[in-house]
Amino acid sequence: MRPVGHGRTSAIGVFDSGVGGLTVLKALMERLPLESTVYLGDTARVPYGTKSGEVVTRYSIANAEALLEYEIKALVVACNTASAVALPALEAKLPIPVVGVIIPGAQAAAAATKNGKVAVIGTPGTIASGAYQSALQATNPQLEVHTRACPLFVPLAEEGWIDGAVPQLVAEKYLGDGLLDGGVDTLVLGCTHYPLLAPIIQKVVGNSVTLVDSAKATAERVATVLRERELTRLERGTVERHYLVTDTPNRFLEVGARFLGRPLSGARQIDLHVR
Repeated sequence: MRPVGHGRTSAIGVFDSGVGGLTVLKALMERLPLESTVYLGDTARVPYGTKSGEVVTRYSIANAEALLEYEIKALVVACNTASAVALPALEAKLPIPVVGVIIPGAQAAAAATKNGKVAVIGTPGTIASGAYQSALQATNPQLEVHTRACPLFVPLAEEGWIDGAVPQLVAEKYLGDGLLDGGVDTLVLGCTHYPLLAPIIQKVVGNSVTLVDSAKATAERVATVLRERELTRLERGTVERHYLVTDTPNRFLEVGARFLGRPLSGARQIDLHVR
């Protein structure tokens, strides 16, 4: 393994179990346009949400080690499940800053709510982990937190069914069945797929409910960490975008363009050695 880069011109590493983390990458590219990035989608082992915490942690460490080969200066865990269970192990093992998506999202929601009533939607694994609930309570113990697993939002986003009758019916089923009873005024999109469905979700919950996109909150946190560590790239130069996958890249490139909002330049398939 080559030595880890710590300089301002080194890239930011990002990993997810698949394509969803590209919404986090998109937010990073918009917030920090001078920074180069390396994105790894573990498409051979997706999804992480159905696997044990021990397995997800092993996969996450393997992802991080692969990204270290690119001399990254910071690691973004763009997977909610990995952020929920693997962050302590990654922080202990890596010599660079590690940022997950859950704490930034929870902090943004705590700052946004006006009445202290927050709802979180996510995959069954993320909701069952209790990670968002714990992060919200740690930020403000007075918060009233409601949760709902919305598993069908993931395939809808990946198939591009993000508007029209079908996603609206699904959103109404998930979000209209008591989740917002009691005056919830803030809703956390606790899955990296969900920002694609934000317009439909907003339509169903109404404009009185503030949507919190963890991707944007995470990008802001990364910007802060780089500034505090004096790792922010200050001068314009060649910005590199690398994409790595653990399965054949065809579907990743097709679906990924939808998540990133632009065509992907190509992806390289790699093998991860997971102990």
